Amino acid sequence: VAALGRVARVTALCRALRRCEDEGDEPGWAPAREEAEAVLQELREVVRPLREPGYGEALRRKAERARKRRLRLQRRKHEARAAKEEEAARAAEREAKIDQWRAKCIQEVEEKNRERELKAAADSVLSEVRKKQADTKRMMDVLRGLEKLRKLRKEAAARKGVCPPPSADEAFENQVESLKTLLKTRTELYEAEERALRVMLEGEQEEERKREMEKKQKKEREKLLQQKLEMDSKLFGDPAEFPLGHLLQPFRDYYLQAEHSVAALIQIRHEWDQYLVPADHPEGSCIPPGWVLPSLPTNDTWATAVR
Repeated sequence: VAALGRVARVTALCRALRRCEDEGDEPGWAPAREEAEAVLQELREVVRPLREPGYGEALRRKAERARKRRLRLQRRKHEARAAKEEEAARAAEREAKIDQWRAKCIQEVEEKNRERELKAAADSVLSEVRKKQADTKRMMDVLRGLEKLRKLRKEAAARKGVCPPPSADEAFENQVESLKTLLKTRTELYEAEERALRVMLEGEQEEERKREMEKKQKKEREKLLQQKLEMDSKLFGDPAEFPLGHLLQPFRDYYLQAEHSVAALIQIRHEWDQYLVPADHPEGSCIPPGWVLPSLPTNDTWATAVR
């Protein structure tokens, strides 16, 4: 920058000298010439390092360092932006899981509230039916008491020589029989209503037990699936981080071929069945029910090979 400024100054002074020469201005020639020589001397001092042997290489290294610094800053900026985007994605995933968990909890609470309300309503109706049954039974007891009371009064009147007419006995018996028939009909109706309510309650309880069993089975399936994924990850690596054309891809395809081919499954099962022996056989052991996981490394060298 300093050299360019001095070159521009020398160029301006040269134009001024030509103009003085063309106009014949000798008094102005000498100062302009002295100033031009001074500027030329400054320019020589400025450009002198450029003529040194190692200056170009030093300048190149300086430019390379500046370029690397710019690249490093750009990379850090890109990494910071990528980390921020990744953190935002993780936060969004966490929020989605929280929302899903909250919706599930709300649904479970609503289902329990509906079941509680239904059970309370059924219990209330059942309690009303039982109250009606108790009232009917009490009325039957009252009728039997009336019959016993009339019999006692009739016997007492007979001892005194007073006998009621047969029409009165017939009217009393007809009235009592009519009431007994009505109470019997109501009792049968209330018993049928109670049985229906009990069947409904048992059905709701059976549905609840079925839902609980399904939830339990679902949790067991998820647990078994998670265990299988963990075993596969330990044996064959994480599938999400397993690139195509990996060195272990042929081995992975070989050991998992039974999951994609029925013929391979039959062949592998046939080979395994040849070695089936009882658990107490002296020359062998039974087939393990699942994958045999490798033991942990016992030294640092083995650990580096596993990693």
